[in-house]
Amino acid sequence: MIVKYFDLEKKIKDQTNFYLFYGHNTGLIEETINGVLKPIFSKNIFYYDENEILTKSDDFKEQIFNKSFFEDNKLIIINRATDKILKVIEQIIDNQADDYKIIIKAGLLEKKSKLRYFFENNKKTIVVPFYEDNHQTLTKIAQNFFYEKKIRISQHDINYIVERVKGNRINLKNELKKIYFFCQKRKSIQLKDILKLTNLAENYDISELIDQCLAKNKKKTLNILNENNSSTEDNILILKNFLYKLKRLKKLKISMELNNNTEEVLSSFRPAIFWKDKDLVKQQLINWSLPQIRSLIKKVNNIELLIKKNTQIGNQVVNDFIIDKLKQINN
Repeated sequence: MIVKYFDLEKKIKDQTNFYLFYGHNTGLIEETINGVLKPIFSKNIFYYDENEILTKSDDFKEQIFNKSFFEDNKLIIINRATDKILKVIEQIIDNQADDYKIIIKAGLLEKKSKLRYFFENNKKTIVVPFYEDNHQTLTKIAQNFFYEKKIRISQHDINYIVERVKGNRINLKNELKKIYFFCQKRKSIQLKDILKLTNLAENYDISELIDQCLAKNKKKTLNILNENNSSTEDNILILKNFLYKLKRLKKLKISMELNNNTEEVLSSFRPAIFWKDKDLVKQQLINWSLPQIRSLIKKVNNIELLIKKNTQIGNQVVNDFIIDKLKQINN
């Protein structure tokens, strides 16, 4: 059965155990799961990737059908799904158990997709397409945000923020969070403040650059580095982004000293780490020890002070720093 995302809450029924969410709008998918489904479904949540299930499908089905007092009413979320998962889902549906819910998350599924066709034409399932946001939907999100937070801002400046995030809901939410914290002791914000706070749209490549560097993906990091022509502002943004991600890694490492279950630590971390970023973060946690992370934080702070005093050497110093981290791959 096909349901629009804004009607999903009305359409949810106790006997509906299987949900397929597909489309490019991963931000809206996460919002829907966290805001609509998780509050009314089980707290016993289990996460899987499709490859993990296909490799050990018998173990997966045993985990689902296992009747445990402590894991009653399980919620299972399957990431990166394709048509390959369909046979497993069909077998589970035939079992007709009612003590679990399954949410399947997929990217864009064409009309000829067998998985999509199955969910659209089965009375026991719900399928929700999540289309990309446009300027209008993102503007509405921003307007509602400023209205609820009672922050005065011109429509011109709202349009400017929306243009800079290039149609990405997740990026918009991140920028709005920055503005909210900035406005804790004020009731309005102006364009000059927005320019300082928000990232340029093209600078979302900066986040990818840093993620790949910390994951020690040498080829991808060098490709991004070679394609970018960083300005003085970009160099500062690179370093600030490095600091943010290093501090996040530091908190995750400290949490893992108390709980060695990486998946639980990542899932409970706030602000939330989206599923599409988890593999990179896991690799970063493997690559860097807590002392190394603390040392890198000091190094980045020192570099930022250096290039603020001498902007002409910014590109060279930042590039050398990134390349030096890549050289450590072979150490």
